[in-house]
Amino acid sequence: MLDAFGPFARYRYSRWDGTQQVAPFDPEELMESLADDLLADGDVRSALQRMLQRGFQRQDGHTMGLQQLLERLRARRQQQLDRYDLGGMVDQIKEKLEDVIRTERAGIERRLDTAREATSSEFPVPSSESDAASGPTPDGDNPSSEPRTQGPRAEPGAPNPELLRMLEDIAAKKQSFLDQLPADPGGAIKALSDYDFMDSEAREKFQELLRMLQQQMMQSYFQGMQQSMQSVTPQDMAAMQQMLQDLNQMLRDRAEGREPDFEQFMQRWGQNFPEGINSLDDLIQHLQSRIGQMQSLLQSMTAEQRRQLEEMAEQLMDQAGMSDDLAELASLLEQIAPTAQSQRQYPFRGDEPVSLVEAMRLMEQLQEIDALERQLQQARDLDNIGQVDPEKIRELLGDEAAQALEQLQRLQKILEEAGYIARRGNELELTARGMRRIGEKALHDIFQHLRRDSFGKHPMNYRGPGGERIDESKTYEFGDPFSLDMQKTLMNSVVREGAGTPIHLTPDDFEVYRHELVTQSSTVIVLDMSRSMFLRGCIVAAKKVAVALNSLIKGLYPRDNLYIIAFSYYARQIETQDLPGLSWSEWGYGTNMQHAFMVSRQLLARHKGGTKQVILVTDGEPTAYFEGGQIEFHYPPTYRTFQETLREVRRCTRDNITINTFMMERGRYLTDFVDQMTRINRGRAFYATPDRLGEYILVDYVDNKRKAIK
Repeated sequence: MLDAFGPFARYRYSRWDGTQQVAPFDPEELMESLADDLLADGDVRSALQRMLQRGFQRQDGHTMGLQQLLERLRARRQQQLDRYDLGGMVDQIKEKLEDVIRTERAGIERRLDTAREATSSEFPVPSSESDAASGPTPDGDNPSSEPRTQGPRAEPGAPNPELLRMLEDIAAKKQSFLDQLPADPGGAIKALSDYDFMDSEAREKFQELLRMLQQQMMQSYFQGMQQSMQSVTPQDMAAMQQMLQDLNQMLRDRAEGREPDFEQFMQRWGQNFPEGINSLDDLIQHLQSRIGQMQSLLQSMTAEQRRQLEEMAEQLMDQAGMSDDLAELASLLEQIAPTAQSQRQYPFRGDEPVSLVEAMRLMEQLQEIDALERQLQQARDLDNIGQVDPEKIRELLGDEAAQALEQLQRLQKILEEAGYIARRGNELELTARGMRRIGEKALHDIFQHLRRDSFGKHPMNYRGPGGERIDESKTYEFGDPFSLDMQKTLMNSVVREGAGTPIHLTPDDFEVYRHELVTQSSTVIVLDMSRSMFLRGCIVAAKKVAVALNSLIKGLYPRDNLYIIAFSYYARQIETQDLPGLSWSEWGYGTNMQHAFMVSRQLLARHKGGTKQVILVTDGEPTAYFEGGQIEFHYPPTYRTFQETLREVRRCTRDNITINTFMMERGRYLTDFVDQMTRINRGRAFYATPDRLGEYILVDYVDNKRKAIK
């Protein structure tokens, strides 16, 4: 919900009462969020920059990224543009002028009515100081410039028709003058400034309007004047003119190479400027910013509105005697530090009017939003995130957004301090600890989706001595390890003899725990790195499985051996920590399964006992093979390609290596080839989708690790 305080208040874009705090980032949560991204391309810097942009999902909710901050900032700007109408500023002035004119016309009519009533009823025409000030004058074109004369006055108590005629003549001329006032506010203000009002209330309203406009005009130039210029007296205007002259003198000194006395100027006039101005350069930048805001204001208005505002401003400053000083100020600023040729035009489309001061404040806020937007866009580079001002974010979007930004700015440092990433010169790299964390995340992702009944689906008939104890028990037989299940042993005696003490045991009462034989496995994961694996989105799932298996084996089966082979045009062994950075461009075209099986067989030949297996993850049939020391590539695959690959499968089979194939596609060539391969090797073949690949492989691996003992 949006909360607003005043016409230009800062808005908060969430339910926030000021007491909440955004919890510090948990480095483990950060690594979990980065895991899949890092597996995709292995580029730590790119992964962090993507996280900065989109944010990430925390256990306690989503943390906004720079893109969401940008969206809120743009929504904040659009909200202002949809709300306000700059044309209403001129319309408000016109309405006040019309009120002055209506009041004057009504006052004229009241004076005439009073005089006519006095004449017709033979009462003396009331006279007052106000009558004398605006009494009958000789004929003239402009009543405001006519010399005042006393004119004949009736004796007390006697009617004076001549005085009435003179008053009616003056009233007619004033009404005619009011009828001919210029339609634009600037021209009307100039004409009324020389007009001699008949009605004292109208005169006061006009003077109040002039004071208000002069005050707003000065505040539009000098932001800090709102507090120091609460009223506009002749003394105030004289002081402002003196300040302008002192400011221009200081700028002339700078332009001519002399050292201005900035400290003395600020001691005398510093109350007219906002806090944070500590040097003449700061002051120049502030004044240029105000001029830029005025330019944006003018450009955001229609041509007619702009003309009227400029003429009115010129007239008001002329009356205050500051027009020349302000023109010199603009010229000196442009000479010392030229500004951009144009300022942004804002497409306002609302209907809520604003005053000139409010419009300038609105321009200031919109330009702050523009500047902050540029900072956020430049922060796409990880090194520039620190340049975004959290306090400006807090001012425009609220506390929650500011705290989120502050956390994002510490993102890299948090991961470095936790030991998950390290800087090597200008590069960021995953540490061994970071790689382990990615493996744990991959393992968790895979197993959390498995149903309880997913385990144990492959029957194992081998039973024998040794291994690890399980909860299942059996009747003792000669040769069994004497791992006694005391509870069931005693219960057998009670069932046989009945309740009572002492309990007598016989050999048939003894029950012992069963044991499992835990086999040692040597496994090679063979990952297809052909272009199609990347284009179909299969490679990240394959990488995740390899990382997860590595984490599983090191954590639960440390005596097992795991190798990873990547292949496309050729095959080679890679280390687990190299997985995230693998890309298709390293491997070229082709699917050289023959070479992959050859390298796998050589690695597994190092181990004489235990289970040996190859886990092949692919989405296509073989299209390349070695012959005569050269790689032959053919697509579509030739009969020779199939035969050479199957010949290597037979060699693996003779070495007691089981090949289990996980197909990511069901193409005809691939299906036919895998059928032939499984008949030769007696391995298994599965069709798997990227999101279910890990479940198949890990469940199969765990199921084949344990065999029950009789």
